[in-house]
Amino acid sequence: MANINDIYFDGHYKDIWREINPPEITKVEVDFMISHFGLTKDSAVLDMMCGFGRHALALGRQGITVTAVDNLKAYTDEIAETATKENLPVTTVQDNIFTYIPSQQYDLAICMGNSLNFFPEEELLVILKTIVGSLKQGGSLLIHSYSLAETVIKHFIARTWTDIGELRILSKSRYLFFPTRLDTETMMITAGGEIEVKQAVDYIFSLSEMNKILASVGLSLKDVYTIPGRKKFALGDPYAYMIATKA
Repeated sequence: MANINDIYFDGHYKDIWREINPPEITKVEVDFMISHFGLTKDSAVLDMMCGFGRHALALGRQGITVTAVDNLKAYTDEIAETATKENLPVTTVQDNIFTYIPSQQYDLAICMGNSLNFFPEEELLVILKTIVGSLKQGGSLLIHSYSLAETVIKHFIARTWTDIGELRILSKSRYLFFPTRLDTETMMITAGGEIEVKQAVDYIFSLSEMNKILASVGLSLKDVYTIPGRKKFALGDPYAYMIATKA
């Protein structure tokens, strides 16, 4: 299985990730979750691969009970500290997501930040089976992805560079097959000349493939948005929010 310690964000990647996911985006996503899934203070949400916990904490601030799961202790410790300070109904779990077994049933599970695309199909199925087992009958799963084939093929660029704050970011990507994936090396250079390099793999699935994968574990794909609740996904759109329910 993948070394999941290598595909989570730390160092300068952490700063970049927060820069490209400002509070305004989190608010739109969380407002959609609450309205579309009818979340109340009696609801329970599972945030798998929660990262920095931007959704878990935002939901918790609305009084919704959240279990935030990640393999990286630095993330769960940071979330736990904030939840304790603000007295939020957010519980953190630091565990290997391939062996983690939820201890309760949830109304909604979320996998945001393109997190499911970190894994090839056989590993993705392990995670999805865990999620399905944790959902109440009729419960839902919300998946955010920017690595659907319908997005990546149209927008693929082998080399890019950009500046975020004082960081210069250079990326070199290869589109590979068997399995279909993007292999990306990102170099981050500070104003002082410090260099940090990260390797990442994003596995590419078409929407049809995702539909079959979800169906194979007992989930029914219901809707796909590019702007949550406002615009349905179309060919070439940069983001996909997939909504599936437990059959």
